[in-house]
Amino acid sequence: MQKKVNIQNKKARFEYEILDKYTAGIVLTGTEIKSIRSSKASIAESFCEFNDRGELFVVNMTIQEYAYGNYMNHKPKATRKLLLNKRELKKLEKEVKNVGLTIIPLRLFINDKGFAKLDIGLAKGKKLYDKRDTIKDRDNKRHLDRIKKNFR
Repeated sequence: MQKKVNIQNKKARFEYEILDKYTAGIVLTGTEIKSIRSSKASIAESFCEFNDRGELFVVNMTIQEYAYGNYMNHKPKATRKLLLNKRELKKLEKEVKNVGLTIIPLRLFINDKGFAKLDIGLAKGKKLYDKRDTIKDRDNKRHLDRIKKNFR
């Protein structure tokens, strides 16, 4: 049994307020999936956008080149197509165009069948004061956990 791959975008929850979550498949080549299985990918700087035909793509996602790949190796920063239902795609496209929300990747993982999946979130950017509140809440929680630990 292989280890679980769980690559997360930790900045996303700090920078954005997540309104809705979806799980999407990714169109990958052979060397890309091998690199993901060895946890050599990053979604920290990536985002999703629609093309003119209404297809959703993830941009700026980094998948390092496969170590044993030859001339058939992939480009590390290529745009990759995401797979969702038509209904979900239309809903997301409408939200992005009309309301001005953005789509960001939250988590890259391998499911039980061995397919790479990407959790994406429909998000609204946080203001500076919201970020300060997030930092304050996180510090208070950490302080409270320390007190509870010492109390036991």
